[in-house]
Amino acid sequence: MFKFERLEVWKKAVDLYEKVSLLSRNLAQSDQYSLGEQIRRASLSVSTNIAEGTGREGKKESKYFYNVSKGSVYEVVSLLFVMRSQGYINEANHRRCITNVTRSQEC
Repeated sequence: MFKFERLEVWKKAVDLYEKVSLLSRNLAQSDQYSLGEQIRRASLSVSTNIAEGTGREGKKESKYFYNVSKGSVYEVVSLLFVMRSQGYINEANHRRCITNVTRSQEC
């Protein structure tokens, strides 16, 4: 078992990707590549950078990857705002998603 597999935050990040992936399926074909691919990649980056950070030897190097992961969370949140403005999610669902993402729960 890898070190990251024991981390609750990594498990939640994997769950975030699964939820975002499902949510992005509702996008129009014209937005699938740009918006859909971007939010899927950003959400996938959260868990992969956590995993990579746990594999690094020094604390400074590990911290770098954890910060990249945090930045990806902000990217997902920004893209959720775009999805709301484009009408892919309504205001109530948007608020729920933002609250859950910032609490590392499901969207």
